[in-house]
Amino acid sequence: MKKTALITGSSRGIGAATAIALAEAGYAVCMNYIEQQEKAEALVKTLREKGHTAICFQADVADASAVQAMVKHAREELGQISLLVNNAGVAGQIQFQDITPEAWNRMFSVNLGGCFNCTQAVLPDMLNAHEGCIINVSSIWGSHGASCEVAYSCTKHAIIGLTRSLAAELAPTGIRVNCVAPGVIDTDMVKVLGEETLTMLAQEIPLGRLGKPKEIADTIVHLASATYTTGQVFSVDGGFIL
Repeated sequence: MKKTALITGSSRGIGAATAIALAEAGYAVCMNYIEQQEKAEALVKTLREKGHTAICFQADVADASAVQAMVKHAREELGQISLLVNNAGVAGQIQFQDITPEAWNRMFSVNLGGCFNCTQAVLPDMLNAHEGCIINVSSIWGSHGASCEVAYSCTKHAIIGLTRSLAAELAPTGIRVNCVAPGVIDTDMVKVLGEETLTMLAQEIPLGRLGKPKEIADTIVHLASATYTTGQVFSVDGGFIL
């Protein structure tokens, strides 16, 4: 029987690359999206044409009831979720004094609240099975901070705290919790910075280029099978933060 993975925010970028990599690794995948329905359905179609098992489900991870419905659907269609990848997130560059309470709360609701909602939804089955794997996607800004990205950095720092604390709590049950902290990855989320800024950033990275979504996905696949690894934060940043 195939193991089942739920990947949030997986219609594009790192999430889509992760869905592909996990499907190729033998997982049945449930892809989550909030707006990009056409992209999610197109990727499901592509994966199925290659012989993989894949579905997609629309849900705002900040909405606990929507998340519960998504997990119920995934369980009915694919079986119990054994791997959760908390990837969904929002970002935005803005000076601290200009952040509105609504923007601050939305970022925490999606980035951190999404991890909370999805983890709580899949955890009962994992606890019952005495096994499972949760991989949270943070950022290098979660451990080092970034100017004009205070809210984003705070959420990603909190995800690291969540990872380490939950790993300690769940280790006796056989459930592993780890974290991936990507650097500057070539996705739609960073393209808004503009070509000039991205070129400058690439020059600051020791490996001399931006990361690729597949390189984050490959790390996630590795952690999914790393049975003696828990509570760790893996920076995948080309040496940007040394």
